[in-house]
Amino acid sequence: MSDTVRIDKWLWAARFFKTRQLAKKAIEGGKVRYDGSRVKTSKNVEVGAMIELPQGWDTLTVEVVELSAQRRGASEAQRLYAETAESRERREREAQQRKAANQMMQPPIKRPDKRQRRDIQRFQRQPNDD
Repeated sequence: MSDTVRIDKWLWAARFFKTRQLAKKAIEGGKVRYDGSRVKTSKNVEVGAMIELPQGWDTLTVEVVELSAQRRGASEAQRLYAETAESRERREREAQQRKAANQMMQPPIKRPDKRQRRDIQRFQRQPNDD
């Protein structure tokens, strides 16, 4: 392991981003926070630092456990960081809220299919029994 690693390289090695260019764009766009503040891509990462970064719909808060400038397998990359308990709870809570919101949505109204059209036509042709 190396003693100094740039934040864009560490994020790439920890497999948060597919390429260093994507990591760089996220850092320059202000999406990544290092110990609570915005950083530049040239910032050196230190063990014990807290990093907030977006991952899909969620924002992860991780603590740097190890440093590495090389991208390796996913199991080795997971050893580079530890997600905080608050971050994990927040992610799970937001996922449940999204799931509940999706269940509340009505499916879009669609046109009747062939069988349903025939049933409607049969119903309309029946004489009313008044």
